[in-house]
This record gives sequence, structure tokens and C-alpha cells, in this order.
Amino acid sequence: MVDGAVYVMGRFTRRAPRPDLLPAIADALELAKRERVLAFAIDDNTGGYVVATTYALAVFTSAGGASDAVTAGVERVLRRRWLSVDAGAWEPVAATLTVTWADGRRAGQWSFRDQQTLLPETVRERVQASVVLSTRLNLGDRRTGRVAIRQDFATRELIPQTILGRYARADDAEVQAHVQAALAHLRDQVGLPA
Repeated sequence: MVDGAVYVMGRFTRRAPRPDLLPAIADALELAKRERVLAFAIDDNTGGYVVATTYALAVFTSAGGASDAVTAGVERVLRRRWLSVDAGAWEPVAATLTVTWADGRRAGQWSFRDQQTLLPETVRERVQASVVLSTRLNLGDRRTGRVAIRQDFATRELIPQTILGRYARADDAEVQAHVQAALAHLRDQVGLPA
């Protein structure tokens, strides 16, 4: 790559210019030391900015909408560490990104029609990179779940995580026993104390 150009099969082609993140949004991010912006896009429905950093996924709105974000006040709607993101799904026909959360909160959904963005790929990469080790649980009677050891990119801390399926209840003694056994096995594999 030379000066924004890409060498493709014996010739140089120019990429479409990528817009910069607005200064008001960049300031509102309050990036931590060594944290940087990886990708962003503007939600077609709300005008909010969806920003992926090395440590987290953040969403911002402005008082006057996307076109006024330069001059309007910017408000952070959410900022969640990557280990808080269970999964991201990209629907290319509708150009919609859906993000589900590990704690079961209502999914986030944003649309990015007619935008060149690497946000869907970045979400996928960051979520996958945060998973150090995981295993699925088959608890019988349509009950499922997952346990994982995930990494907080900001602190490098390894954190155990349990995500239960729709029919599995956390207060069920049998489910708890399976979860604890699976977590103990994963902790042992990564060298965490039991």
C-alpha cells in the first residue's frame, strides 16, 4: 500500500476516502492509555456513533443528530468491555449489526447502509480474541449453556464467564454443579486458582 493506494494484480487502485471520527466523539471516548479506535460507523436510524476500540464497544449520540455532532453536545449511551459482548451478527441485506450481551441485557442493533466500515469484522475479531478458552454445556431437557475464560484487554485479567441458554436456570442445583465443574476444568487449563 502506497499513500492510500492498494496494489491489486499489477496495478494501483485508490480506496474511497474513509471519514475521520469527529473530534467531539473522539474527546468523549476518553480513551485509556494504549487504547485506540479500531472502527466506527454512524447508525442510520439514530445518527449515533458506534465505535469499536481496542478495549470496548461504545455508542454516542449528539443533541442535534449526526449532522450536528460537530457542534452539539455528545452523550455516551454505552461503553461495554469486549468480554461483556456475547456475540455480534451482521445481516448484509439490511446492513444491520446486532450485538448480544453476556449478561442477557437487550441486544443492541444498528444499521449502516451505504457506509464503508470495518465495524462488523472488528466486533467479530474483538469478541473472538477476548475468549481464551470455552466449552459448551449440554444440560439435558433442551437446557444449554457456555462457560468461558475471557480476557479484559485493558487489564489483561482473565475472567470466568457463564452464559446460560433460554431453558437453563442459574438457581437450578444440577445446572450449578455442571457450571462449577466446567469452570474448574477451564480454570485449571489456564492456570487460574480454583
